[in-house]
Amino acid sequence: MGNIETAVNYSEEQTRYTAVKKGAVAGFPIFLGYLPIAIAYGVLAKQSGLTTFETTMMSVLVFAGAAQFMAANMMAQGALFLQIVVATFVLNFRHFVMSMSFMNKIRTLPLRWKFGLSLGLTDETFTVSSLNGEESKKQHGMYFFASLILVAYFSWVFGSFLGAIIGDALPTTLSDSMGIALYAMFIGLLVPSVKKEWRVGIIAIAAMLINYILMEQVGLEVGWAIVVSTILASFLGIMLLKEEEA
Repeated sequence: MGNIETAVNYSEEQTRYTAVKKGAVAGFPIFLGYLPIAIAYGVLAKQSGLTTFETTMMSVLVFAGAAQFMAANMMAQGALFLQIVVATFVLNFRHFVMSMSFMNKIRTLPLRWKFGLSLGLTDETFTVSSLNGEESKKQHGMYFFASLILVAYFSWVFGSFLGAIIGDALPTTLSDSMGIALYAMFIGLLVPSVKKEWRVGIIAIAAMLINYILMEQVGLEVGWAIVVSTILASFLGIMLLKEEEA
């Protein structure tokens, strides 16, 4: 009897191990993609006046690349805390939609797993999880998603810490040039969307024009200019994309 129980437990452990291994393999490309971007964020955050601890903890607690880049840039420009929070909220509003879609795919999992996994959703982990939605129906499927997310999370946090350390060692002229990473990242996010739907380009241009007018003509602070232009451009996007669907 004892041998049978041991065999069963061993089989379950193997199944769980397989799920973890598959999740890690699926998340490894994200690991490789996150690492250089996280390092660039760490350098930029140090330029913005954050300490190594603060830079790393932002990645630990926030885990949102585009939002962290924007927050670091706004800090460097002297934006208020409330402005950064509102701008980050607007930028990350898409996570509500991603979470609802993801919850639908893992609806068979216990609530405690749903809560934990939802905290690790990013554009990349959501995409890979969606492509492997069938894992939720398999035994120990939750370990697949947990492994996938943790691999990506570790890459982002470690890269941020590494970037902060490198930021202290780099010459000033070289570290200053890392600020271009912010623009490179957003261009990298924008170009594929524009190729898929040209109206997205109009929305991006409108956001830039509104931001310029608010700062240069109206005299609004940079933080509120970013917040207002983001919100107005979002409303424009709703109208343009709704018009296309109609």
